[in-house]
Amino acid sequence: MSSAAEVLVVILSIVLSVFLVFATILAVYLIKLSAQIRKVTKSAERTVDDIESAVSQATKMITPIFFSEMISRFINKFKKSNKKGEKNDN
Repeated sequence: MSSAAEVLVVILSIVLSVFLVFATILAVYLIKLSAQIRKVTKSAERTVDDIESAVSQATKMITPIFFSEMISRFINKFKKSNKKGEKNDN
């Protein structure tokens, strides 16, 4: 083998070893990042579940209040219309 070929082999092996080190470091960081993403995702999922249950409870409470308010308004309008009718009759 000529000396030029030996130099190219040495340069290539150095470049490949540096690439291997960088690839290993990058793989470790990606694994850590994916673990952090998994934690954030689980936390967000718990938060969404909590908000969903709170909204569900609020909906259960608000619906009867809404209907009772609607009925109350209807009754008040009916009473007002009856009072107006009685005044016109006199």
